Amino acid sequence: MKAAPRLGAIFLTVFVDLLGFGLVMPFLAKEARDTFGVSAFAATLLGSVYSLMQFAFVPVWGRVSDTVGRRPVLLWSIAGTALSMAGLGVGLAWGGSIFWLFAARIFGGIATANLGTASAYIADITAPEDRAKGMGLIGVAFGLGFILGPAVGGSLAKIAVGGHHGVVPCFVAAGLSVVNLVWIALGVAESLPRDRRASVPRRSLTPLNVGAARAAFALPGVGLAILVNFLIVLSFTNLDQTFTFFCGDLFGIDERATGYVLAFIGVIAASTQGGLVRPLSRRLDEVVLMRAGVVLQAVAFAGFVAAGSLRAAPMLYGSGALLALGNGLTQPTTSAFVSRRSPGDRQGSTLGIHQSFASLARTFGPALGGWLYGNLGPTMPYAAASCGMVVALALAMGLRKSSQRG
Repeated sequence: MKAAPRLGAIFLTVFVDLLGFGLVMPFLAKEARDTFGVSAFAATLLGSVYSLMQFAFVPVWGRVSDTVGRRPVLLWSIAGTALSMAGLGVGLAWGGSIFWLFAARIFGGIATANLGTASAYIADITAPEDRAKGMGLIGVAFGLGFILGPAVGGSLAKIAVGGHHGVVPCFVAAGLSVVNLVWIALGVAESLPRDRRASVPRRSLTPLNVGAARAAFALPGVGLAILVNFLIVLSFTNLDQTFTFFCGDLFGIDERATGYVLAFIGVIAASTQGGLVRPLSRRLDEVVLMRAGVVLQAVAFAGFVAAGSLRAAPMLYGSGALLALGNGLTQPTTSAFVSRRSPGDRQGSTLGIHQSFASLARTFGPALGGWLYGNLGPTMPYAAASCGMVVALALAMGLRKSSQRG
C-alpha cells in the first residue's frame, strides 16, 4: 500500500482524537464549575487527569506497537475513544455526579494515548529526510482539531439536553471515532513488518517503565529535547482549561465565541504546520525552527497578559495568532528531532516516551493554570507561561543541529 492513503488514515486518527479534545474545551470546565458546583481549580483537573493517563499509557502503547504492530494498537485506541466520548456525553446529560465525568476523562486519556504509536507509524513509512514533513502531518491534525473542535463544540454546546450543555458535541465525537475505526479496520495495512518488531519482556509493557525511559534519555540529544518539549507543553497548556474563564470574565465572550477564538488559533497552527514547516525544514535545521517557535510563544503569552490588563480584544486575537505560529513550529520539529536520533526498532518506544512526557506536562499545565487563575488573577497563568517559554529557550540553546552531530 502506498504511503499517502496510510498517512491519511493516521491523520484522521489524530484529528479525531484532537477534535474530541477540542470539542470539550469551550464548555467542559465551565459546565463543571457552573452546573456541577465545583471550583475553577477542580474543573480544570478534568483536563489534568486526561493528560495524566496519557502520560502513563503513551509509552505503553508505543512499546506494545513495537512488539505486536501499530495497527492493533490504533484499532483499540479508536474504539476506546468512541466509548469514552459517549460516556462523557451520558455523564453530562445525567448531571448527577462530577465523579462520572472524571471516570470518562480517565478512560478517554488511556484510550487516546496513541500519539507515540501514530508517530511511529509515520516513521515506519517515511524516509529520514522526510521525517519532519511527516510529523508535520500530525501537527496539521492538531491544528485542524483546534479549528473545528472548539468552533463546533462551542456551537453544539448551546443545545441543551435535559437542561445540561455539552452533550451533543460529545456524541458527535463518538460517532466520528466509529467512522475512523471502520476506515482503519477495512482499509489500512500494518506498517511494521514482523522481522522489524522488537522482542519486549512482558514486564516492560507497564506504565512508567523506568528502563524504557532511561534507554530513550541515553540517546544523544533526546533527553534534552524531551525536557525542552516538556517545558513548552507545560507552559502552553496553562491556556487549555483557563481560556474559557479568561474570555468570559475579562472580555464577556461566551462559549460559542470562545470556540471561535480557539478556532482562529487553530487555523494559524494548521497553516503553519501544513504550509510552512515543509519548506522551512528543507532550508533550516530542526533546532533552529524549534528555537524560533519558542521565542514566538514567549512573546505571545506576554501579549495575552497585556490584552487581559488592557481589555483589548484585538490584542487577544493577535497574541493567539502568534502563539499558534510558534507552536506550529515547535511541535513537529521536536518530534522529528527525537525520531531522527532513535534506532528503527525503537521508534515506538522512544516517541512514546517523548509523547508521554508531553502528556505529563499537559497534566500539570491545566492544574497550574487553574490554580494561578483562581488564586493570583486571570492574567497570571499566561505570565507564568511566558516565563516558562524563556526557560525552554535557554535549554534549547544546548541542542545540537544535525550537522553538529558526531
